[in-house]
Amino acid sequence: MALKVAVQMDHIANINIAGDSTFALLLEAQRRGHTLYHYTPDRMAMRDGQVFATIEPLEVKDEAGAHFLLGEKRRVALGEMDVVLMRQDPPFDMAYVTATHLLERIHPKTLVVNDPAHVRNAPEKIFVTEFPELMPPTLITRDLDEIKAFRAEFGDVVMKPLYGNGGAAVFRLTADDLNFGSLYDLFATTFREPWVVQRFLPAVKHGDKRIILVDGEAAGAVNRVPSEGDLRSNMVRGGAAKPTDLTDRELEICARIGPSLKKMGLIFVGIDVIDGNLTEINVTSPTGLRAIKRLGGPDIAAQIWDRIEEKRAA
Repeated sequence: MALKVAVQMDHIANINIAGDSTFALLLEAQRRGHTLYHYTPDRMAMRDGQVFATIEPLEVKDEAGAHFLLGEKRRVALGEMDVVLMRQDPPFDMAYVTATHLLERIHPKTLVVNDPAHVRNAPEKIFVTEFPELMPPTLITRDLDEIKAFRAEFGDVVMKPLYGNGGAAVFRLTADDLNFGSLYDLFATTFREPWVVQRFLPAVKHGDKRIILVDGEAAGAVNRVPSEGDLRSNMVRGGAAKPTDLTDRELEICARIGPSLKKMGLIFVGIDVIDGNLTEINVTSPTGLRAIKRLGGPDIAAQIWDRIEEKRAA
């Protein structure tokens, strides 16, 4: 069953194909004979309730520097597509939210992956708090007294933006860190939203595990180990990808959250787990597919397309 697939992404010319999960999905879709189209979010429009985009036919090749070929641009109603992959990177700002509203107009007649309404309603650092029993102690606030009380209770903490991504602006504060006041002022000036404060997990030095779930089921994982002298394990921040298996605790976490993900139409989800503690549920543009396969793990892009094709056939 050949499908017409439009991918909404940051421009394909600017991606690093070695680690890009969207590219993995495109390669697999093309291998299966699906027709691919490319557009960036700024090329969307809605007129009289109908959603359009200026798209380009797309061919991909797993060759750095020559990884894509785009055809002639044309304006189409996105509802003519069988599948739309919503894969632009955060920040999760009002532009991102607006894109979910537009795509909601065509879903589910056109299958949007992930379900745009639930992408909008499940910001990674807020949605995860629906499962507090799986998490380290976590505070969401911008209130100074709340943060002081949290630090007094737990000592070492991590502060990070509520809508940040890729490890940007993640700070560890020890119990006696004299930078706390200045960091609070910086966050208060920079971010209008509350931010996240969590108990610091020392075991992060051994890795922050990215686990991929496909339609609510655990599919594979990669352990991301921080580089020397850095708190952050994100691979875009220099974290090293290591092969890994899932522990009983991690399988328990997946079993606990999986039914909610499936019910919400979140087909491709990446969760972050440190020392058996769930820290984030990533639904916007999860990564990790190429690293997992390169390290000898399963081909999760194929699993995702199996599920998409099943849903379209149904």
